[in-house]
Amino acid sequence: MPIVSKEIKVSAEVRIGGRRPLFAIVGPCVIESREHTLRLAAEIKAICSGLGVPLIFKASFDKANRLSLKSFRGPGLEAGLETLAAVKKELGLPVLSDVHETGQVETAAKVLDVIQIPAFLCRQTDLLLAAAGTGKPVNLKKGQFLSPYDMEKAVEKITSRGNENIILTERGTFFGYNNLVFDVRSVPIMKAWGYPVAVDASHLVQKPGGRGAASGGEAEFISVMAKAGVSVGADGLFLEVHENPEQAPSDKYNVLNINKLQGLLAAALRLRAAAAED
Repeated sequence: MPIVSKEIKVSAEVRIGGRRPLFAIVGPCVIESREHTLRLAAEIKAICSGLGVPLIFKASFDKANRLSLKSFRGPGLEAGLETLAAVKKELGLPVLSDVHETGQVETAAKVLDVIQIPAFLCRQTDLLLAAAGTGKPVNLKKGQFLSPYDMEKAVEKITSRGNENIILTERGTFFGYNNLVFDVRSVPIMKAWGYPVAVDASHLVQKPGGRGAASGGEAEFISVMAKAGVSVGADGLFLEVHENPEQAPSDKYNVLNINKLQGLLAAALRLRAAAAED
């Protein structure tokens, strides 16, 4: 019988986990502009609403862990949060972004509905404790260098502050220098602790450093990874989308063309329903 995770309240309108429908964390890798973000968010909302998929909109205000100093990082904390606040106000969507330093957490928590801990920082104790202390849901991405079992210690850091609002996101494991693999066992392993598990199908196909000064990727396999994750019990999908992937300033090789989002989510919903019957 499938493991049922804890239900988490993300906003007044959005609850995820438990026996709720498959949820989606979707958006561009990085905030490019206010206009672009709002336009993309509106299109994503229309797709998810039409399918009955609870949506958390995501976009990074600062890509602080880019490989090259010359890589585009985004507008920064203040301007980025202003854009995400506009998404909340104008479209009524809960918003998620990642924090990289403890000094960002208090300010970010004034806008964000979900605080994300990047995979590379999932063992940074002070950052996890600061995020947990806000009381906001925390999306904890599994480090590429950790087994799923090791993430239980990261969960304990969050819960030590009395925060049980945790999402665990699988995003692959290093397999050599420029490749990631998806061990599907990580979904039921992490879900056994009682929290919703999402599968980051975009970053599962990333090739870190695969293009020299930037990461490569195989976006054609995003759908495969998403379906695999849902078939083994994932509660949600994490997907980075763009209307013109070739022009995306960050992660263009592992971003889903938004034209494919509706079809992928529809297929995932069918798999979710089938998995629930096992």
